[in-house]
Parts: sequence; C-alpha cells; structure tokens
Amino acid sequence: MNTHAEILLESGTNELGILEFTIDGNLYGINVAKVKEIMKYCPVNPMQKSNANIEGVFKPRDEVITVVDLAHYLGLKPSDHLDTDVFIITNFSQESYAFHVHEVVGISRISWTNLQKPDEIIYGGTEGIATAIAEYDGRLITILDFEKIITEINPESGIHLSDIEKLGARTPNRHPILIVEDSMLLSRMVVEGLSRAGYTKITKVKNGQEAWDYLQDLRDSGKPILDQISCMVTDIEMPVMDGHHLIKLIKADEVLSQLPIIIFSSLINEQLLAVGKQLGADGQFSKPELYELIQFVDKITGAEQ
Repeated sequence: MNTHAEILLESGTNELGILEFTIDGNLYGINVAKVKEIMKYCPVNPMQKSNANIEGVFKPRDEVITVVDLAHYLGLKPSDHLDTDVFIITNFSQESYAFHVHEVVGISRISWTNLQKPDEIIYGGTEGIATAIAEYDGRLITILDFEKIITEINPESGIHLSDIEKLGARTPNRHPILIVEDSMLLSRMVVEGLSRAGYTKITKVKNGQEAWDYLQDLRDSGKPILDQISCMVTDIEMPVMDGHHLIKLIKADEVLSQLPIIIFSSLINEQLLAVGKQLGADGQFSKPELYELIQFVDKITGAEQ
C-alpha cells in the first residue's frame, strides 16, 4: 500500500488522508502519512519481561518489528477472529512499529477544518490518547495519539530534556520564537527545552489557524516582522490548519515570507522532507530531536553561543 505518494500530491491543501480501522467495534483513525503498509495478521514471537501491551516481534522482511496490541492498550476486548485481523505497519519518529487492529475500513480524505480537539473530560484531558475527533460522512473517527502510545510503552523513544545540558552554559536571550503545536505535552516540553537553552520570549499557539491569525496581527502592526519574531517552530499534524498549509500561506505573503520556519514533527521522512523543502521550510527535525532543533534555532536566530 503506497500512501506517501498520495500525501505528496495534496501537500499544502490543508487536507489529510485518514486510515480508518476498528477495534472491538470502535472506529479509530491514523494519518496515512505514518503508514508504511497493511499486512494480514500473523503469529509473532513473544518477548519475555516486555511491556504488557507488546504482543511480540516479527520479521516480515529484513527488519524486526515490534507489535503493539492496541486492543489491550485501549482496554478493549481481544479479537475473536485472528484470521481476519490486520497489522498496520507504521513509521514515525524514525522508528517502525506494527499495530494489531481488528479490521481496516478504508482511507478517507478529510480537511483539517473537520478535525476538532477532543473534549478533555471525555477523552482523558491533556494526558488522553485521542489527538482529534474527525467528523466525516456521518461518522465520528477517533484519531489516536500514536506517538504518546509508543512513548508510554518505550519511554526511551521520547524527548529527553536532559539532552539540553549538552549545549553547555547558556546566557539569556530575548529572540522571540513562535511555537505551533497542538499537543499540550509536547508544547510544554519544547518550551521547557528552549527555556533551558536561554530563550526567554516564547509564544505558543495550538494550531496553524491560531498561528496565522497571530502572524497577521504582527504584520499589520507596521513594525518590521523580524523585530517581532525571529523564527517559528511548527508541527505538521494539527486540527483546523496543518503546518504545511500554514507554511504555504506564510511564504505567499510578501511581508511574512521573510520569517524563518522550522518543522518539528514525527512525520519527517524522505518524502515529507521534500514537501517541507518545496514549501519553503528552512529546517526540518524529527521528534524527539529537541537538542538538534535548539542548535538550529541558535544558528538561524544568530544566537549561537
């Protein structure tokens, strides 16, 4: 199943493809940009003393892949029909995983404007595992936070703020930076990382639309844009307006096009690197490369120490 070609064709249009699947009769989704392929379920080798949500490992070709039992993770019933179950093979944050699901429904192309942040009370607040709720063709699709799932299962795969210490002694600076990130957890970690690196003037917003509104206000103030903001760090996957569409709008604006833009996303791969470069991103880093991101922020703002 080739999904990346489809994503490339639609870059910057504020749409995404969602692969819909079910577990115990419940409907879920994943951005197809994270999907390498879909495989029929096959027996796996169990791993002793592993996380309870790890079903085991298998080697479909030349790569050993860890299998995550999503039904177990979500607290749902296991499948009664393993012969029709499916593995969704993913690649994000530079790692491959297989997610065991019960049925793949298909792919739907949905505008980011049709995705909303989930109700915090119903979906577990800032620590919940749903990144968005998509409404499409009369049905609601829960978009799962696969990065959070993997980080919970394997904490070593997440962002480590301790890495900032490798930058050495830092002096405070007031280069204004805009962070565009819908995940409250990741937003806090990026802000904390930049703060530890000496940055004291950080603004954060939750999606591309909020960023675009904020940048237009800065532009319309009449002050030089680079005096008001030195660079922007943006995710790609965000409800209402995604990062690629935001970059497209910025680069089409005569004033805002001067703004240095850095993409910080789990979706960094060969194909999407090409998309980001085509749209005009100055740098692209994969979560959890926070140390490398801050080094680039230093370089692009002239704050190297």
